[in-house]
Amino acid sequence: MTSFTELNLPSRLVETLRRMDVMEPTPIQEATIEELVAGHDVVGQARTGSGKTLAFGIPIMALCDPDLAAPQALVLVPTRELAGQVARVIDKLTPTRGLRAAQIYGGRDMGDQIALLNTGPQIVIGTPGRLLDHLYRGSLALRHLRIMVLDEADQMLDQGFGPDVDLILDCAPAKLQMALFSATIPEWVHQVISHRLHEPRIIKVDEMQKGPNECVEHTVIEVPTNRKLDALRELLGERGGGNIIVFVRTKIGVERLERQISAMGFPVSALQGNQSQGQRERVLRGFRRGNPPIMVATNVAARGLDILAIEQVVNFDVPDSPELLTHRLGRTGRMGRRGLAVTLVTPNDERKWRLIERITGAKITRERFGQPAQPAEDRRPVATPQPVSTSESPAVVPAGAMPTNVVPTTVASPEHPARRRARGGRRSPRTQHAVTCATCKRETTVSFVPRDDRPVYCNTCFRERKEKETAA
Repeated sequence: MTSFTELNLPSRLVETLRRMDVMEPTPIQEATIEELVAGHDVVGQARTGSGKTLAFGIPIMALCDPDLAAPQALVLVPTRELAGQVARVIDKLTPTRGLRAAQIYGGRDMGDQIALLNTGPQIVIGTPGRLLDHLYRGSLALRHLRIMVLDEADQMLDQGFGPDVDLILDCAPAKLQMALFSATIPEWVHQVISHRLHEPRIIKVDEMQKGPNECVEHTVIEVPTNRKLDALRELLGERGGGNIIVFVRTKIGVERLERQISAMGFPVSALQGNQSQGQRERVLRGFRRGNPPIMVATNVAARGLDILAIEQVVNFDVPDSPELLTHRLGRTGRMGRRGLAVTLVTPNDERKWRLIERITGAKITRERFGQPAQPAEDRRPVATPQPVSTSESPAVVPAGAMPTNVVPTTVASPEHPARRRARGGRRSPRTQHAVTCATCKRETTVSFVPRDDRPVYCNTCFRERKEKETAA
């Protein structure tokens, strides 16, 4: 194992890391720090909780000039919570070099942020929408920018954030160092960003392990739909001294489940995208202190929450993709600590869950609610999912979606009944294109001609991603 001293870091920075109880670099830090300091573009993939923030935060310290009062490093993140998480790490490092960092995201007073940017911070951490606002106002200039980091790169480049990221890149200098980091980096990410990177170093830690962190003990509980609350009550009653996150698919579901858990007598809080920024920050501050120790959340909490005291993750609703499962489970078992995870699977969830298992290759211990656990190797083989019927309505995806095995075909598309009656009941065919959903890998059809620089999603996955955009 290489030490931070062997990476030729300044002694003050090494001492700061020691005070942070960071004694040796993690594999992703060891592999990327020297490459970034040397000025290379980097695409870094490693599990959640593996130290990716320091992997780009430490090189930023070396790349920024403290005598130049202008943004030189820009870190783009998908959520306000992740912006705060990254800033907390960066703020511990900046005194070693006399640098300053600024957080720029929505939900905060624009005037205060303009005043902050006028002080000339060398490092800016923020979300794309608010950063674009400042670029258009002229309160943020990128002429001196040296490095741009996309944290959670897969989410930053999908159809929700991708166009804004492209606009920000268009405002940056042509010779710009780029760094992409995430726990999951699908192949389409490399295709989307390839024209922006120059001979990038592709670094994958634990490449052969496609499933979530092995430090997490994961159990699937098969439960009847009408007994999910009973199963959750038992799990919460058996909890230890750490915090628990309960993941729910929708914001309305979060509000409902928070009331139900509170009625059971458990202390609980909720985190979802309809809350104001102040409310979300208060919830997270209390949760970090364990007051209360139970939090119900949408996928807005699946990325960026670096709270070591999270003992368990409960998927009350099955995640819609293997990548989302990885990010949810990554909230526990961080930095080598042991963590627990439970996924509640109803009969309606079975097909979706088996597809996730097949893609990840994971063999997870199962049990039925109220019965002993069943070892993974004793279960029947995972069924191969059947293709989705082409009669399923396609998701409406913005122009520029990446096709996978595109096969044009002609099917009859749904039509408003009144219009059909006006034509005497005849249904005219429309050209459809068979594609594979970039998230769940199920076959579906779209009515537009896909392009090769954005992914295509089925209806279910598209709605889920739109909800995440709204939550962020």
